[in-house]
Amino acid sequence: MPIASELRPLRRARLLAARSGAAAVVACSLWIALLGGCSRLRPKPPVEYVYVTAKQTFLRDRVAAVSNRTGTVANGDKLEILEHGRRFFRVKTEKGELGWIDEKAVATQQVFDAFHALGQAHKDDPAVASAVVRDEVNLHLKPGRETERFYRLAEGDKLQLLARATLPAPVRPGAAVKAAPTADAGGASAPAPVPMEDWWLARDAHGRTGWLLSHMFDIDVPESVSRYSENQRMVGAYVLATVHDEGAEGDNKEIPIYVTVLGPYMAGLPYDFDQMRVFTWNVKMHRYETALRDKNIEGYLPVKMKIAKDPYGKAVTAQTALPTFTYRVLAADAGPVVPDPVTGMVTPGRTIEKTYRLEGNVVRRVAPPGYKDEPEAHPAAVEKKDKGTKKKR
Repeated sequence: MPIASELRPLRRARLLAARSGAAAVVACSLWIALLGGCSRLRPKPPVEYVYVTAKQTFLRDRVAAVSNRTGTVANGDKLEILEHGRRFFRVKTEKGELGWIDEKAVATQQVFDAFHALGQAHKDDPAVASAVVRDEVNLHLKPGRETERFYRLAEGDKLQLLARATLPAPVRPGAAVKAAPTADAGGASAPAPVPMEDWWLARDAHGRTGWLLSHMFDIDVPESVSRYSENQRMVGAYVLATVHDEGAEGDNKEIPIYVTVLGPYMAGLPYDFDQMRVFTWNVKMHRYETALRDKNIEGYLPVKMKIAKDPYGKAVTAQTALPTFTYRVLAADAGPVVPDPVTGMVTPGRTIEKTYRLEGNVVRRVAPPGYKDEPEAHPAAVEKKDKGTKKKR
């Protein structure tokens, strides 16, 4: 009996210890469940995407001097970011390929969205000229060499030109600023004009829109016409009509008649072109000839084409709808035109509209009876380099 009484406290202690342990296990289980529930309620980080800007590049299995290719991506491909590294992203393609890519070879989602918005804003803009890409080039989001770039164009791609902007060209580090002599009595010299470069807003056949430098494309015109440019740059070429010539070379016997506008090989001009020229086709000689030329003007795009009657003519042909075109030139009293220093856009003052019609092989002015030509602005003379002052090598 005394022994049983001594064992009772030990049993009670063991029972209490067992109950305490069970309670601890239950509490721990509840705490783990609570933590799991909180993690499920915690929002997942948003999925990040980047887009390939390079023409073509490879994914690598590691960021190292020696690595293996795990996939190939091309311009415009959408990649999901899995991991951020130092100057590299670990990504997954839409095909499921995994690998690392240089951050300089991709554009962010923000840049992609900005290009999409630019395309939407200008999707209905009429083209002022058609062009062909000279060499591979990326479209920029804004005019300027340091602006964001994305879409990659290939050599020979067709473009629709929408608008021009002119901005100061970047100065290379360490480049000396040239000085030009002035006419003041003190003989002081002034800095030469700031070098400029022209940018064009363009849209390709897929609707991709962006800015590129003017020397990266050529106006889409056949060599049989461009050969008559006389050392000027073609700014625009427009088909006014076609003429059938059985004796023409090639399979296509429908020969286009062109309205062309031309300008100097110089950027930063306050006008788009300084000459308009119409090329008609001589069926007997099988060649282009100049039907009309308007020189020494400050002209502005667009050149508008249509089929219309002559509302002022009294001849029978005046009531016949014929190919007609209109362009604008700067009026003499409009004042100087200065490109916007921020956007680079050129906005002229008062302009004069000139309209012409093609009647047979003759181009005639469309104007009311007694109309007198208004005074027009004329481009400043461009100084030509003296060949005799060239340095001998």
